[in-house]
Amino acid sequence: MAGKPKLHYTKGRGKMESIRWLLAAAGVEFEEQFIEKKEDLEKLRNDGSLLFQQVPMVEIDGMRMVQTRAILSYIAAKYNLYGKDLKERAWIDMYVEGTTDLMGMIMYLPFQPADTKEKNLALIIERATTRYFPVYEKALKDHGQDYLVGNKLSWADVHLLEAILMVEECKADVLSAFPQLQAFKGRISNIPTIKKFLQPGSQRKPPTDEKFVAFVRTIFNI
Repeated sequence: MAGKPKLHYTKGRGKMESIRWLLAAAGVEFEEQFIEKKEDLEKLRNDGSLLFQQVPMVEIDGMRMVQTRAILSYIAAKYNLYGKDLKERAWIDMYVEGTTDLMGMIMYLPFQPADTKEKNLALIIERATTRYFPVYEKALKDHGQDYLVGNKLSWADVHLLEAILMVEECKADVLSAFPQLQAFKGRISNIPTIKKFLQPGSQRKPPTDEKFVAFVRTIFNI
């Protein structure tokens, strides 16, 4: 029997958090090997574990996988969260790329200079409510199903819930004009594997704070 996937990253969200979310949603237990000092990252680089000298890196099925998108695609396909055919996969990819763009804006916000944060936070809310959330709201309304693609839980649903919760951390009432997304959030949050991941004490990581930003800057020289 294969061992649990092992995730190599810092003890924060970053690009690994969506991988944690997807594994948890699939009901897959995983281990984490945290990068706690610069030497930990150098060791991974020096022993050839990192194809492009970068993390996230996930040990799974005898592979050392890097590149977030590649890791997520593999997990989604392996655990039947990637649609039933090429067309469904294409829709899942499009929806995921949208939420990835939105989450990327939020992910980098804590690393930006203080004098630009307020402006960029306003831009995140504006993009969420006028560019991204209307797409998912319309999709759910038009097909009248519980999930975004194929009336079955997919990577797109997991990613969207993660994005919704991240935007709500920026503005609590951001879903006020999106009844379909409010209902979606309730449904997906109550799927047993996801509900478990949302409980205190799970491997979900907290929002990035100033202390963690300072830590990341020392590890990655940014």
